[in-house]
Amino acid sequence: MQWEEGRESENVEDRRGFPIGGRGASLGCGGLLLLLVVSWLTGINPLRLLDMVQQGSPSTSASAPAAPPGRANSSAPAPNDTLGKFASVVLASTEDVWSDLFARSGRTYGRPKLVLFTGAARSACGLASAAVGPFYCEEDRKVYLDLSFFQDLSSRFGASGDFADAYVIAHEIGHHVQNQLGQFGARGGNAASVRIELQADCYAGVWGFHANRDRHMIEPGDFEEGLRAAAAIGDDRLQRMSKGYVAPESFTHGSARERAGWLRRGLETGDPNRCDTSRERLE
Repeated sequence: MQWEEGRESENVEDRRGFPIGGRGASLGCGGLLLLLVVSWLTGINPLRLLDMVQQGSPSTSASAPAAPPGRANSSAPAPNDTLGKFASVVLASTEDVWSDLFARSGRTYGRPKLVLFTGAARSACGLASAAVGPFYCEEDRKVYLDLSFFQDLSSRFGASGDFADAYVIAHEIGHHVQNQLGQFGARGGNAASVRIELQADCYAGVWGFHANRDRHMIEPGDFEEGLRAAAAIGDDRLQRMSKGYVAPESFTHGSARERAGWLRRGLETGDPNRCDTSRERLE
C-alpha cells in the first residue's frame, strides 16, 4: 500500500503506555490476569473491580507519560511511530471514503474514534483485551485495537502485509457504518452475528475499492493480502486450529470462504448496496 504520504486522522487515541482508562495505577499483565480471575470467582464485573483498584491508587501514575494538550476530545496523544501512523492514515482514508458515500445518499457520516492500546483498555462496552482481538463498541462509537494483533495475524495465521492489516481496521469501521445505518443492532443469535460480520467484511471491501480507484493507495497484490487475511480468520479455520474439528452451528463470523467472498464483493463493486447479507442465502 502507498500510505506514507496519506493524511493522518485526528480521531486516534493512542493509549499505549497509559494506565487502563487513562488514570490511576497501571496494571501489568499479571495484575490484569489476577483481576480477571477474581472477577470470574466472584461474579463482579471486571470494570467495577478495575475502578476499585484505581480509586485506591494515586490519580496519576509516575511511570505514565502525561497526555499533551491540543487533542480535541481526547486524553491521549497522536501516534508517532510507524505502525501507529499507518493505522491513523488508514482511518483517515475510511473517513474520506465513507463521508463521500454517505453524502451521495444525503446522509452525514459521523467519524468514529480509533483507540490504540496495549494489553487492555476501558471501553463503554466493557474491558477491551488484546486476547479478544480488535472490536467496535457501539456505545461509545470507538474501535479498539491492540496493534500486536497485526503480528498475530502474520505469525499465527499466515496473513501478512499492509493491506491485510488495513482490512482489519476497515472491517471494524464497517461495524461503525452499520451502527450509523441502524444495522448493527440487528442481533438474534449466531446466524444474525454471522450476517453482521460478513456485511462488515463487504464494507471493508467497499473501502478498498475506493481507496484504489479514487485515492490510488493500492498496489499489485494488496487485495490478495486482504483476501488471505479474511480467509485466515474464518470460523472454520479457527475452530480447526483450536479444537481439531468444525462446528458450523457455533460460527459467529462466517467461514473462510464466506469471509473472503464478501470481502471480494466489496472490492469488486465498491457498492455498499451490494453488501446486504440479510437478503442472500449463506453457506
